[in-house]
Amino acid sequence: MRGVFITMEGGEGVGKSTQAWLLAERLRAAGATVTEAREPGGTPVGDRIRELLLDPSAHMSPATELLLYEASRAEIVASVIEPALARGEVVLCDRFYDSTTAYQAYGRGLDVDLICALNWNATGGLRPDVTVYLALPLDAAMPRATHGGADRIESESLAFHEKVIDGFEQIAAGEPERVLRVDAHGSVDEVAARVWAAVSAHPALASITRRP
Repeated sequence: MRGVFITMEGGEGVGKSTQAWLLAERLRAAGATVTEAREPGGTPVGDRIRELLLDPSAHMSPATELLLYEASRAEIVASVIEPALARGEVVLCDRFYDSTTAYQAYGRGLDVDLICALNWNATGGLRPDVTVYLALPLDAAMPRATHGGADRIESESLAFHEKVIDGFEQIAAGEPERVLRVDAHGSVDEVAARVWAAVSAHPALASITRRP
């Protein structure tokens, strides 16, 4: 029986990594076998690409950036995500192709049809069953993201990040059955409770979250 693919999305500083970890632990407590993944990175090849993409001293064209993200994605889908789904596991990935649509199409202004085609090819047509989108205004999120220093993406202009958030909002509005918009205001525990409430109500997770 094929597994369930969950992704965690959102702009900088919204708490994705923390919430992804907490959700994975809650799913394990409910009896699921969970494989955790992240983008970019999550494989030896992907981690090297991640270092380059986030290096503040690295200068690259938007097209180069896009293709590096897609290369990292192709590697993790082939070597981590698809094998785990084939084993019947829950895969929980911190970012996936919605981030590329938001950052490279909306943020960078690259052609959205091109990006959709590249996303499709890099993933072999794989789509998340459930996506948790953590929503938080930039005035609350960016101080979190840049506390202690900023990477290459975090260092982009406020106008860029506004376009990225607009992209995520449009993705969420266009696919409400897949994308669960969760308010990321409040404490870690408060947000985690909202994430669990949204995920546990989704039909794709019913066999796990509604066990007695």
